[in-house]
Amino acid sequence: MSDQYRPKPDDRSDNVEKLQDMVQDTIQNIEKSHETMQYSSGKEKEAIQEKNKRREQAIEGMRQEIKDEYKDQN
Repeated sequence: MSDQYRPKPDDRSDNVEKLQDMVQDTIQNIEKSHETMQYSSGKEKEAIQEKNKRREQAIEGMRQEIKDEYKDQN
């Protein structure tokens, strides 16, 4: 098998840091959306609130994944 078709090795050494960055980015998106909601109408506001609920669920999942990755590294 040539190197061109060989899968790259699974490097998980920086997963915790990447996940932490993703959590921070998502929190920033939630904060920005709160500012946007001040200038939004009813349906837009509702859509933003729903999206923020999904973001909060994603954050919880990422935090659990951070815990799991941290355990695996130690």
